[in-house]
Amino acid sequence: MCTYITAKVDTEGSGKGAEGWFPLTQTTVYFDHPVHAAAEHTLNIDFRNPGRGAGARVAVELTAETARALAKAIMETLDAVPQDLT
Repeated sequence: MCTYITAKVDTEGSGKGAEGWFPLTQTTVYFDHPVHAAAEHTLNIDFRNPGRGAGARVAVELTAETARALAKAIMETLDAVPQDLT
């Protein structure tokens, strides 16, 4: 079953695709059937810069367990950084 649960985030950062590094401007997060991962459903994250065309995209498909572990690791890392650096 498709959930159509989707979130979009304006993004500041860089991604590395097939043609090298490019600035990221948008991230889309959704839970759906994966294209490549060996799971029935995955949390999919597309890091993009639509202004640079279809090639300016980095995509990941993560199991729910992996996505939760990644979110926890991100929060723990950011919480440990001195506030004046963020």
